[in-house]
Amino acid sequence: MELQIIQNKIYEIRGQRVMLDFDLAKMYDVETRVLNQSVKRNIERFPIDFMFQLTENEWGIMSSQFVMTSKRPKSALPLVFTEHGVTMLSSILRSSTAIQINIQIVRAFIAVRKLLAANPADRVTQLQTEFKELKAYIEEVFTDYNDINEDTRMQIELINQSLAELHADKKQKTKPRNKIGFITEE
Repeated sequence: MELQIIQNKIYEIRGQRVMLDFDLAKMYDVETRVLNQSVKRNIERFPIDFMFQLTENEWGIMSSQFVMTSKRPKSALPLVFTEHGVTMLSSILRSSTAIQINIQIVRAFIAVRKLLAANPADRVTQLQTEFKELKAYIEEVFTDYNDINEDTRMQIELINQSLAELHADKKQKTKPRNKIGFITEE
């Protein structure tokens, strides 16, 4: 399995990087319930800092962030495993596939950790540069917008002036004329 695919399955919840039970089950090529049953049979190996169950609120936020490929019963909230929990899974899932996948998952966690730890000052500088460029671009867009607005305002003013002249001219033409001739009282 590709490292990037695994890295995309690592989420941050409660300040920890974790993987969801159904993603792990799919990678290990087992059913989610089988994975969870194995964990529950060996629950002493999974303290709260290795594995925990999501709350309704956490699951609602998480599930809105990605398209679900696997349908879960509404009552079953997913279990999530930290890096240490995933490592512990290798001790209860002993198939050769599980061992190979576990090695790749641990490598993915290490790569994510290295990425986050690698020169945070450089990343901040890069973000600051990008922010300045974005700010300059937005200011330029607003300047252009204001110029367009000024041109548009002038055009509207000219249109209004022309309409006022046409209206005055029409008023002149439709003004009732004085009658010519004798006025007779009737």
